[in-house]
Amino acid sequence: SIGKSIQAFDHATLWVSNALQASAWFCLRFGFEPFAYRGLETGSRDVVSHVIKQNKIFFVFQSPLLPDNQEFGQHITRHGDGVKDIAFTVDNIEEVVEQARAKGGKIVKDVWTETDEHGSVKMACIQTYGDTTHTLVDRTAYSGLFLPGFQEHPMKNKDPLLEKLPDVKLDFIDHIVGNMPDNEMENTTKW
Repeated sequence: SIGKSIQAFDHATLWVSNALQASAWFCLRFGFEPFAYRGLETGSRDVVSHVIKQNKIFFVFQSPLLPDNQEFGQHITRHGDGVKDIAFTVDNIEEVVEQARAKGGKIVKDVWTETDEHGSVKMACIQTYGDTTHTLVDRTAYSGLFLPGFQEHPMKNKDPLLEKLPDVKLDFIDHIVGNMPDNEMENTTKW
């Protein structure tokens, strides 16, 4: 069953105007810590990603590196800084994708593999209602920090203010709510 293959929330990806600033704000206000990074220095030429962590919670803040990135620009214009993707850890990605497809799910991007010196991660992306997507992440063959192409965040354990703040004690994400505009509940339930 699909329920046995989905293990947990993996991470939430937020598309924001300034990934460094947004991630730092969450660290200072909610007790997260810088964890992983992907950007120009790691070979990413289009998008910068700052990953923050608190126990089993991971948020990925992404911003475009070029001002003419229309996909990011349109999303941020429409929604402001906000969640673009909710990722789930799975242990049998092909089975989950096939079950989603069989039940009418729209597969945005079929299973693909990303690899680095720590192994391989399989991922797939499924459309939800609205502009949000769900990425499925299968790390069974990966021992790296976060995902291929990420390195330890350059500010990890380097902000003296963070260690002076009290522990917020968030452990894991137990649920996520999707909001919709007024008078749209019926359309969403039909989805």
